Amino acid sequence: MRKVVKFGGSSLASAKQFKKVGEIIRADEERKYVIPSAPGKRHMHDTKVTDMLYECYSLAEQDKNFDVELKQIRLRFEEIITGLDLALSLDQEFAEIARRFKDKAGKEYAASRGEYLNSIIMAQYLGFPFVDAAEVVLFDENGRFMADATDKLLGERLAALDAAVIPGFYGAQADGTVKTFSRGGSDITGSIVAKAVHADVYENWTDVSGFLIADPRIIDRPEGIETITYRELRELSYMGATVLHEEAIFPVRKEGIPINIRNTNSPDDKGTWIVESTCQKSRYTITGIAGKRGFCSINIEKDMMNSEVGFGRRVLQVFEENGISFEHMPSGIDTLTVFVHQDEFIDKEQKVVAGLHRLTRPDSIDIESDLALIAVVGRGMRATRGTAGRIFSALAHANVNVKMIDQGSSELNIIIGVSDSDFEAAIKAIYDIFVIAQL
Repeated sequence: MRKVVKFGGSSLASAKQFKKVGEIIRADEERKYVIPSAPGKRHMHDTKVTDMLYECYSLAEQDKNFDVELKQIRLRFEEIITGLDLALSLDQEFAEIARRFKDKAGKEYAASRGEYLNSIIMAQYLGFPFVDAAEVVLFDENGRFMADATDKLLGERLAALDAAVIPGFYGAQADGTVKTFSRGGSDITGSIVAKAVHADVYENWTDVSGFLIADPRIIDRPEGIETITYRELRELSYMGATVLHEEAIFPVRKEGIPINIRNTNSPDDKGTWIVESTCQKSRYTITGIAGKRGFCSINIEKDMMNSEVGFGRRVLQVFEENGISFEHMPSGIDTLTVFVHQDEFIDKEQKVVAGLHRLTRPDSIDIESDLALIAVVGRGMRATRGTAGRIFSALAHANVNVKMIDQGSSELNIIIGVSDSDFEAAIKAIYDIFVIAQL
């Protein structure tokens, strides 16, 4: 078997954490390819190295002296090297960084150096070859990731190596310009490497033991999720569950490679398995609950709208013309409601209202603000009768008024709209009826 293992910033923030990672890798000879992140926070009041690099480069952009800031970054890495008793000097690397900063190499180059340096240290510590992501993760001249070309080049490069350390988060264009994925992009690199080497498993090591059924800031010690499908994860990630960068799903999904979310600080925990499909039944009817605040609804009423061809298109045209994306659009015979992000809508609301009147001639338009959307997700809901009824019952018992309910055709999720003020009470009520009641 071949395993690709990615370690997050908190897992590599200090020499102590490095040693934990080393023990994890050496404990399983199948862990062949390692993708490190940049050092994260060592404690609550610490600063991530990536943020330190951004600050340092900002000074360089302004032609200000950045020697002190770069020295602080160097000390972070030297502290790790010393703690691991490595005979390793980063003099050449930091001289090159200083030169490139003065030459205004770009924010993305600056941001990538945390992963680059941490990977050099990791390769030395493990005795693995180092493969610079800038040589094997390709972007085109417009900064778009070249998936197929990367897969071919990376696969050929790693086929000759029994093991390797590849920095996460970045790649490069043909001219050598460094390009980065969005924050958290080391997850994506791990997925790309797993696909390229046809790995059996992609292990993503972080500071939590996988996904939880609900947000621990709302539910005290929520139950963990043992197995979740890609589709379920997509629904929960979209609504705010953020253990894994959601774009990391796509490369491995195409290959049917499972992802295992693990905890560096509790390596014996099984974590969460993310799979394409499974015959394993969920322990509970639902797999997870996630939600977001800060929405508003625009309710449009018009008699006989259902028989008016093109009515829905004209409604959405107004939002498109104003650069506003919609989240949900439940409808009735004579009503149609559009849910949008309040912060995107608030400055354009009167333009939208005027546009709706001009294009749809409604009988009335009503706007409601400060709403929240909650997704109840689970493959087990398909085979369970009365799921929506149980949700309504739980929310009524908690004195939560339901503003909207929308179930997808896949029967994989139910979206509920409630007032912002009822957000936490609603999640607790749903968790209690589906999880606590079954314990």
